[in-house]
Amino acid sequence: MTVLESVHEAHGATFREVGGRRVVDNYGRPERTHRAVRNVVGAMEYGYGVIVVTGEDRVDYIDNAASNRVPDDDGAGCYALLLDPDGRVDTDMYVYNAGERLLVFTPPQKAEDLAAEWADKTFIQDVEFEEATDDFAVFGVHGPKATEKIASVLHQTGTPPAPLTFERGELGDAGVSVIRTDNLAGEESYDVVCSADDAEAVFDTLVNRGLNAVPFGYRTWETLTLEAGTPLFDTEIEGALPNDLGLRNALDFEKGCYVGQEVVSRIENRGHPTQRLVGLAVEECPESGAAVFAGDEHVGDVTRAGQSPMREAPIALANLSWERPEDALTIRIDGEPVSAQQVDLPFIDGSAQSARLPTYE
Repeated sequence: MTVLESVHEAHGATFREVGGRRVVDNYGRPERTHRAVRNVVGAMEYGYGVIVVTGEDRVDYIDNAASNRVPDDDGAGCYALLLDPDGRVDTDMYVYNAGERLLVFTPPQKAEDLAAEWADKTFIQDVEFEEATDDFAVFGVHGPKATEKIASVLHQTGTPPAPLTFERGELGDAGVSVIRTDNLAGEESYDVVCSADDAEAVFDTLVNRGLNAVPFGYRTWETLTLEAGTPLFDTEIEGALPNDLGLRNALDFEKGCYVGQEVVSRIENRGHPTQRLVGLAVEECPESGAAVFAGDEHVGDVTRAGQSPMREAPIALANLSWERPEDALTIRIDGEPVSAQQVDLPFIDGSAQSARLPTYE
């Protein structure tokens, strides 16, 4: 469950399950909250799973499994994937080098099984894995004033210099690590990591001290990331080929010998994948999985859709065939064709660009 359920309830939160973890859905008036994040800054509690990796071989072990290069330097991190032999995504994850240990942030439903799987595959390596989800709290700070927000409350250090790097400091009396993240909401962004015991004080500081930040939940997170053109694990990434999603920020094409690497490299060398993730402006909001047609030909499916508070219109992400007829696009809603138009991503230009924005070469 969320580390701070009673605190969120005091803010008027309603809850839901994400990956088996109880998280905040919203605090009421989610569209108004969405605009507040877009215009100033907001803070949310994530429902990450957390794995702590220790031992002399910790970096090499995770680097050999992951699709991206795990950094050797303390204070640096990466976004990476674990693939199956067919090149499809089993999980995504953030890996941070914290000196004598690595911190691995995963979707909440993946951490326990992944830690056990890695432990079972350890032979002579000096490496240990601990599923430590309940030991940490992770908060996201997003908005055009996110840097100003962090600077107004962070002591003993400055803001991190580059994406996926972190600095250790203090918020009030609590020790924290502040990560400059990858702007998934299309705005400046930071993650604040602390012990679960300090979570209440840290959340209070983020929301009420220095520059105030509006608290928001996963419903607003989903509309923010949709507008930003960011694929998410549960709706776009799980089970997909990373090439189809344009997830180039999760792939190091120079490193080899991880599971699924041959498939990813073969698609890359072919020139383009068979599908691509695109943005659609639609007349009505479809369900996830709704079929997309070009003329009479089925060319793909909607992955996620919703009402954009900033555009004041429905929008959607869809996986469509790379080569398809040039006929007008329609989406089937309740069996009837509804007009759709492919538009450039992101749907909204914010203060930063999502690092997961689909990119194809």
